[in-house]
Amino acid sequence: MLFCRKTTVPDGATVSILRRCRFLPLRRILVAGVILLVMSVLASAQAAPTPQTYPSPSPAAQPPPGQASADQTNAPVPPKPVAIFNLLQKKSIVFPDIAYSTERLSTGQKFKLFVDNSVSVNEWTWSLLGSAVGQAANSPSGFEQGWGAYGKRFGASMARGTSTQFFGTFVLASAMHEDPRFYAESNPRVFHAIKYSLQRVFISRSDDGRDIMSWSKLGGPLLAEGLATVYYPDRNRTVGDTFLRYGVDLASRASGNMFREYWPILLKKISHPPKPAHN
Repeated sequence: MLFCRKTTVPDGATVSILRRCRFLPLRRILVAGVILLVMSVLASAQAAPTPQTYPSPSPAAQPPPGQASADQTNAPVPPKPVAIFNLLQKKSIVFPDIAYSTERLSTGQKFKLFVDNSVSVNEWTWSLLGSAVGQAANSPSGFEQGWGAYGKRFGASMARGTSTQFFGTFVLASAMHEDPRFYAESNPRVFHAIKYSLQRVFISRSDDGRDIMSWSKLGGPLLAEGLATVYYPDRNRTVGDTFLRYGVDLASRASGNMFREYWPILLKKISHPPKPAHN
């Protein structure tokens, strides 16, 4: 369906001006097609790891008490668990989605995490700075300039962030049994941290601790940007603008993961400053 606005010129003649023509069915088809394409690619790439098991000897093969068999002495010993994640001691008010335990989250806890993320220091800071950059670049252009325009940009940024958290952290993560938290690595190296931060845009943990493709982190921003066309200016509601914002969302998520990766290390240094040397 095509919508065109009309206006009347001074001589009374009516002219059809194609200011804003929106092909609503086409937009829905494009959005649905991209979602289905991403889901099919991720589903084909998803593979569950095969856990390594160690068979236990049968009771008949057990040696008498106090006597150890040669086979049992030479048997492979299961490796000890290695701390691969740098877990926080308590939830952070800056990045509430950094894991501080490996316990499974309930649906109610995922809802609480969505609320905490929406009002976190990180979300407010990102919206304030991002709106200032948008004001300087006049983006989105439909908000124009002035303090009122800055307020609109800030409000739109907070609304997009809250929508992303609602759809991703709560709705999709609960429906797809995903763990929406970020697990910071222990002793990360710079280049590996960059790789890990990019991967965690597309990969997350399942509720049972496996690495899976992340429907929530990919679908949450896309649904939020689709909802943003309701309150964004008319000239910034095009399909191209929507997917441009979606790409920026994914890129900013990757850069934010870098801060999350090193935040536990920085937090420990802030919380436990080095003691002064005594003479």
